[in-house]
Amino acid sequence: MSNERTEAVQAVVDRMTSYQDGAPEGTVEKELREALGETDVSLTDDEIVTLATAIEHGEGKISVATVLD
Repeated sequence: MSNERTEAVQAVVDRMTSYQDGAPEGTVEKELREALGETDVSLTDDEIVTLATAIEHGEGKISVATVLD
């Protein structure tokens, strides 16, 4: 993943991480898809599910580069 793409996705994930506390299951993935839709970055369905799972089960900052490597 290029640095620019990673940075763009990281910004979205950071926003989602702060939002996810208390969100019903499935909300994070839906919101992540919508937020990514507002960018010029596209991810595969598998990448989105992987990130959503990391956000839902993670504590603190999620590293896109680490999760998607």
